[in-house]
Amino acid sequence: MRLESPLRPLRIAVAGKGGVGKTTLTSLLASHFLAQGRGVLAIDADPSPCLGPALGFTADELAEVVPLSAMEGVLDERSGGRTGVFRMNPTVADLPDKLTVAKGALRLLLLGSVEHGGGGCFCPASSVLRELVRHLMLKEGEVVLLDLYAGVEHLGRATADSVDAMLVVAGPNPRSIATAHQVRRMAQEVGIERLLLVGNGIRGAEDAAYLMEGAGDFEIAGMIRLSAKAGPAERAGRALYGVDRRAAMDVDVVAAAVERSLTS
Repeated sequence: MRLESPLRPLRIAVAGKGGVGKTTLTSLLASHFLAQGRGVLAIDADPSPCLGPALGFTADELAEVVPLSAMEGVLDERSGGRTGVFRMNPTVADLPDKLTVAKGALRLLLLGSVEHGGGGCFCPASSVLRELVRHLMLKEGEVVLLDLYAGVEHLGRATADSVDAMLVVAGPNPRSIATAHQVRRMAQEVGIERLLLVGNGIRGAEDAAYLMEGAGDFEIAGMIRLSAKAGPAERAGRALYGVDRRAAMDVDVVAAAVERSLTS
């Protein structure tokens, strides 16, 4: 039986150090919400996009999508980039359909690469990107998942400041945990209030204990155990949620923690 989508959309950004498993978590969350009968819009904001294959999209399906960063004429038109005067609120209402590929209740949007120096700079791509994210977040009756690129530069641009919650992914190692705390600090500075830590690649009790100790007062939404089925699932073009019951159970816990946090 299909569940009714909530009137207010659920908006989640996923951030963290490169290689820590942001895309894995985003794909698992997408599958979780689809299983609940919700519509899902997954946004891949990584310069090296890999969310599509993790969600089960084929190479042919992904070839139909033109990333926002590749639409140079659109960026110039909407942001005023070539005039040197950037419009703070570019028109973006007609862009989502041009940028997405759909599979049932799942839509995928590719933002592509945004390359420039200086956090907070309103270059054409980041200006349009920010307003596009804000527009999409206002859609009714679906879950929006924003898979951010590595590090903290996106927070300097305040790309994710319209989300309801941010999940910061960390592995059981010091560099990953340090980046997670840096992301948390910068996210709070741009006004993101709901921040939860998600452990990924957890091999056992020792890894879990190490991550919990390093988290300090960072609220932990849950932990995703290391999956031996992740590689085979990716090579087969299948979403991990459907082939690894443990991963599905783990992300169900994470999603429930997010929703509890937003209603508390």
